[in-house]
Amino acid sequence: MNFYGRDLISINDFTSEELDTIITSADMCRRRPDLLSQSAAGRSLAMIFEKPSLRTRVTFEVAMTQMGGHAIYLQPSDIGLGKREPVKDVARNLSRWCQAIMARTFTHQMVAELAEYATVPVINALSDLEHPCQALADFLTLYEHKGPLRSLKLAYVGDGNNVAQSLLLLAAKVGTHCSIGCPAGYQPRVDIVERARAIAADTGARIEITSDPADAVAGADAVYTDVWTSMGQEEERAERLRVFPPYQLNAALLAQASPGALVMHCLPAHRGEEITDEVIEGPQSVVLDQAENRLHAQKTLLALAFGWNPDS
Repeated sequence: MNFYGRDLISINDFTSEELDTIITSADMCRRRPDLLSQSAAGRSLAMIFEKPSLRTRVTFEVAMTQMGGHAIYLQPSDIGLGKREPVKDVARNLSRWCQAIMARTFTHQMVAELAEYATVPVINALSDLEHPCQALADFLTLYEHKGPLRSLKLAYVGDGNNVAQSLLLLAAKVGTHCSIGCPAGYQPRVDIVERARAIAADTGARIEITSDPADAVAGADAVYTDVWTSMGQEEERAERLRVFPPYQLNAALLAQASPGALVMHCLPAHRGEEITDEVIEGPQSVVLDQAENRLHAQKTLLALAFGWNPDS
């Protein structure tokens, strides 16, 4: 496996074996915080943000600092991506100065175009289609708390959004059963579901899409939810608040899962909407471990792209 110079635009960019290596290497780095020190020495990461962020910005910036490198925060007014300057020009200029680019964009096409024209690794730190960095941190958290990922069951309830779609693909790749409970009209994209099922046929994972949240959660080792209204969907908020209450992750729904099931949320959370305060603050919640693991997963991604060999 050669990770040097590789982009991460979609979970599908990596094989099952490569994703296993990323997750187990990230777990090693989680347990040995000094392992990657100086692995980014002399390197700079350009961080492009079209959307605000707490976890994404801080974890990437801290990652580069801990690895002996440097991160440059570029807010929307600094670039005007695709407006003030064509995406291909931004990608080619940044490639002359920086050794990697991270982009948090509204559209998936934007980050894909950056990768097309950049000559350095490009990492998708969120688009409307996928959130692969979050999914890697989430499966690192599953691995940390539950051990080997194959045959675990991850349930997701709520909006079949970018997070859900990356979780589906990653679950299929590593052999984790994944059940998504969403109302009609809010399920993951059909092509993503079909791709996940095709992958799962080789890994033994089960991929289930249902409109019944209790069915989705039944017997799950972890139950995941996310906000009902993502950034850019604000005009849909009133309708979503009408549709989604049966999918709230509360004590009654959590009781349908396996005893000791993890409670997961990528944050920020709208407490009282998609999740209750009782559940997110309860003993089964690992939401802060997920947040911490964004740092370890992203350090590993960057180090691998810069040439680090976890077997050395």
